[in-house]
Amino acid sequence: SSQFHHCISFRADLSTAILKDKKRPNRLVVEDAVNDDNSVVALGQAKMDELQLFRGDTVLLKGKKRKQTVCIVLSDENCPDDKIRMNRVVRNNLRVRLGDVVSVQPCPDVKYGKRIHVLPIDDTIEGLSGNIFEVYLKPYFLEAYRPIHKGDLF
Repeated sequence: SSQFHHCISFRADLSTAILKDKKRPNRLVVEDAVNDDNSVVALGQAKMDELQLFRGDTVLLKGKKRKQTVCIVLSDENCPDDKIRMNRVVRNNLRVRLGDVVSVQPCPDVKYGKRIHVLPIDDTIEGLSGNIFEVYLKPYFLEAYRPIHKGDLF
């Protein structure tokens, strides 16, 4: 009878695993952002509630090729329940396109950064004059509370 019992529990485990796999509420389809901010993604309020996320929470996003980044989550009443809205910069960092699937999860323990290492890309600063830090970087980060992930382009 112990063998029989073992078989039953295995079956139960298997069916729960299959069930869980079907319902992965944190996997969402990528849509274009309405608010064009490199640090923000938007979800419908029902999805925010389901994932126990609050406006302004930091989330970890996982895309393709093991790429991940961090963003602030906001609610968007017009965003469908199975979608996530993000701009082109975030999509590029995750190596995804519109219609692809990404996963989203809370990322509550992001530490405050003391410094970041920024490498300007040649063809994006061509013809720029003046102090790149003062003119571009400082206003971008100052008082902005931007989460950033190593390897991100912005």
